[in-house]
Amino acid sequence: MDSLTQIVLGAAVSEVSVGKKIGNRSILWGGIAGTIPDLDVISNLWMDPLDALAFHRGISHSFLFAFLAPPLLGFLVHSIYKSKHHKQIALACWSLLFGGLALAILFSGAHIGVKLMSVFLVSVIVRSFYRRYFHNERDLPEASIKDWIILFFVAIVTHPMLDTFTTYGTQLLQPFTNSRFSFCNISVADPLYTIPIIVSLVMMSRYAKEKRIRRKIVWIGLAFSSLYMVFTLWNKSQINTVFEKSLQESEIDYKRYMTSPTILNNALWFCIAEREDDFVYGLYSVFDSKNRVTLETIPKNYDLLAAKESDHTVNTLDWFSDGYYTIIEREDGIMQLNDMRFGIFDDGEGNEDYIFRFDLQKDVNGNYLLVREQAGPPNDKRKDIFKQLWVRIKGV
Repeated sequence: MDSLTQIVLGAAVSEVSVGKKIGNRSILWGGIAGTIPDLDVISNLWMDPLDALAFHRGISHSFLFAFLAPPLLGFLVHSIYKSKHHKQIALACWSLLFGGLALAILFSGAHIGVKLMSVFLVSVIVRSFYRRYFHNERDLPEASIKDWIILFFVAIVTHPMLDTFTTYGTQLLQPFTNSRFSFCNISVADPLYTIPIIVSLVMMSRYAKEKRIRRKIVWIGLAFSSLYMVFTLWNKSQINTVFEKSLQESEIDYKRYMTSPTILNNALWFCIAEREDDFVYGLYSVFDSKNRVTLETIPKNYDLLAAKESDHTVNTLDWFSDGYYTIIEREDGIMQLNDMRFGIFDDGEGNEDYIFRFDLQKDVNGNYLLVREQAGPPNDKRKDIFKQLWVRIKGV
């Protein structure tokens, strides 16, 4: 899921695990631990786009990493607090944590007002921490190496587990297999899951670490978020029933199908079924007046890719998209591969109508190269598309 959700979830599970001994430091280190698996995006600096795509949500999101990394990280943090420079190190970590969030929002498609407010809030938080922590004498955490290991384990292992509920897919069993696990029941960013955890963390931080109410408040926040996750699983089963009925009523024979929620909500779903030469798809909102998916058809166009079976780039993208993709041959000579799992903005006739798309071009040897990866709507259309999304969520 999105970085903010992973950070606050890491902070929350760390607090209920060892917060009694660590206090508000559990927010810091739990938040850092919760985002560690996503640091695999640093591979973009030295890997080509295709390899980086395959590497993301790979070994760093595996159960093996969740067991091997915590002992090393726990020993490191325990050693930091034994150092006379622990305050400076803690200040740097806080600054990196919140600064990273600010930069992520700053370079996102958010409104300029939201960006400026986010940077302002980060500066206020860092300044407050500096005044309250750096200039005052505070007790060192009572945590042992074992406690630190537990903190990093619960924060890291919950990261890939949460990611498996999204559409992208997570390689939990790396390096033994590159199979991707995905339940497709919640959007990569869903405020109804994240907000209860944030509220509980803000409320509990007002109490001393010895107070039992701290853990109770966080448990309540986690309970609300977990109940919502259970709801999304139940909701998906209802959507599947509606989609299956729609396919049956339309007398459509299909190989397989999938459903996934659209961004920021669990009300509007994208439904797609695979046939031999094309896909049948449609949108359905839980607020629609009829329990039926209006179906459209889009061709696969796999014949446009020469030597598809032996091409490394095509095979990798086939694996990444789980075979749910279509091909467009553009006027500029680029072959555009569209990952259909994430849906379509409009009617699919335009090159930019697809949420997740890849531009392919042949090299001198006739092999396809990934020249560009694009996710999300074009910047100039983002505002209009989110308006359309809101209208469609309300039902037809």
